[in-house]
Amino acid sequence: MKADIGLIGLAVMGENLVLNMESKGFTVAVYNRTTDKVDKFINGRGADKNFIGTHSIEELVQSLKSPRKVMLLVKAGKPVDDFIDQIIPHLEPGDIIIDGGNSHYPDTIRRTKYVESKGLLYVGTGVSGGEEGALLGPSMMPGGSRAAWKEVKTIFQTIAAKVEDGSPCCEWLGDNGAGHFVKMVHNGIEYGDMQIITEAYHIMKDLLGLNHDEMQKVFAEWNESELDSYLIEITRDIMAYRDEQGEPLLEKILDTAGQKGTGKWTGVTALDLGIPLTLIGESVFSRCLSAQKDQRVAASKILDGPKPEFKGDKDEFLEDLKSAVYAAKLVSYAQGYALLKEAANEYKWGLNYGSIALLWRGGCIIRSVFLGRIKDAFDKNPDLDNLLLDDYFKEIISNSQKGWRKVCAKAIEEGIPAPALTSALAYYDGYRSARLPANLLQAQRDYFGAHTYERIDKPRGEFFHTNWTGKGGNTASSTYEV
Repeated sequence: MKADIGLIGLAVMGENLVLNMESKGFTVAVYNRTTDKVDKFINGRGADKNFIGTHSIEELVQSLKSPRKVMLLVKAGKPVDDFIDQIIPHLEPGDIIIDGGNSHYPDTIRRTKYVESKGLLYVGTGVSGGEEGALLGPSMMPGGSRAAWKEVKTIFQTIAAKVEDGSPCCEWLGDNGAGHFVKMVHNGIEYGDMQIITEAYHIMKDLLGLNHDEMQKVFAEWNESELDSYLIEITRDIMAYRDEQGEPLLEKILDTAGQKGTGKWTGVTALDLGIPLTLIGESVFSRCLSAQKDQRVAASKILDGPKPEFKGDKDEFLEDLKSAVYAAKLVSYAQGYALLKEAANEYKWGLNYGSIALLWRGGCIIRSVFLGRIKDAFDKNPDLDNLLLDDYFKEIISNSQKGWRKVCAKAIEEGIPAPALTSALAYYDGYRSARLPANLLQAQRDYFGAHTYERIDKPRGEFFHTNWTGKGGNTASSTYEV
């Protein structure tokens, strides 16, 4: 018996993904660097199922049908490169290496070129949904060697999550690093969504003084509304969870957030491409600030500020908070899609933005009810510059902004940090401004560095320099974009 696909890496995601594959009728060969994990799996969760346990890469490859498909679910970075070099000598032209981890897209661009130079095919696919998604159906975002798609499509789309009409949350995205780029942006939006929700929790708890039962009720109600999403749903459940003492477990968790780097990559890429990804950037920095626990505890005893106090109608404010969360969430997606659009231009990927929204409707961490509206927006206008300009999203923001502004103002007034909510509002106000104070910034740059400026009464592309002090010369710096 030959296996349909082989997988290297039996950690949480790998183990659950192969169980998913086997349950859908595929025979899977498995290998792990520490081979006792293979035996433990074959005799445990994989017992009496269509798995082939192997104890070397050579044995794994020999157990596969041609063209061989070897999938890696290992730690991003050097381990991926190491395994690629170990696998290649055992493969034949047309065989396929698949990286299903959270690899950085430039690495996937490089690896695709390298593997193809050996006569092989390469796929870099994002896999979202965590442990549950891997087992029951994840969202999958593949890219790489286009010729590989016809060979992996059946497996990928069979194991992927399905939405109401049966469509799989998996479609080919583009060449080389396109799949991992889309997964990176997905994770950046995930950072933003999580930060927005934590700020709402902070406001409910420390400003409104709600207890966990009351907060659980709010999140439950939100999850039955336009905010219906996986992250709101699990937040509802977290609020309801009690420890062995019958107390909210949430309040016993140390307030230092971890991260694995994908949010940071999204922010750095946005800086490289010149896209204002402010909300996701603030979400990454908020995690960094949370990690400075000892400094924050010391600073709390030294630095003063207002003690939060709320006077007013709590129910009315909760409606405003709901508006703020929804509006900020839309901004996060708008910024994420602006980054996708710029990257598609940079790397000639030809991304289908509506299709990407459909990939995220099921199985993944950021799945939410309004993703179908994003597809509608791009179906209506494939060249849409920004989601906020779509009629549907424009109306949502218009209806939300009064409450959004009240929440941001109150948070600032009462000393509750809300960087995601407030930076989203600042972006919105900046984006809708026909004129920003960057004219002064350009004057400053020209004053101290002769960096030149353009004029509103002259054609674009014509640059000027002023001798502001009368002491400088007339030589100007060349113009360039970083």
